[in-house]
Amino acid sequence: MKIAITSQGTSLDSPVDPRFGRAKHLVLADTESGDFTSHDNAQNLNAPQGAGIQAAQAVARLGAEAVLTGHVGPKAFAVLKAANIIVYTGASGTVREAIDCLKSGKLQAAKTADVEGHWN
Repeated sequence: MKIAITSQGTSLDSPVDPRFGRAKHLVLADTESGDFTSHDNAQNLNAPQGAGIQAAQAVARLGAEAVLTGHVGPKAFAVLKAANIIVYTGASGTVREAIDCLKSGKLQAAKTADVEGHWN
């Protein structure tokens, strides 16, 4: 499965960024092969508005089937849901640890956004 993880850095050992739309990077990982790529999210990091929507669109373009993040707002959640991308909130630790938590069933798919829009 291809998953996008919000990250503060570019490696599997980088900390998970708790903010979906304003995460510094998106790490796209393939849970079957172990391969990963890092994608800069700077355009959304400093966006005055719409960061979550734009980040969700980027995740969809990357072909992710799921997202691991700390928190996600309502507009981003709606875009991800419309793209049939499963959202897992509450991710923490490193990107690698978040992936391991998903694989071991410690993360539950979110049913709704867990923060209001424009959350920092």
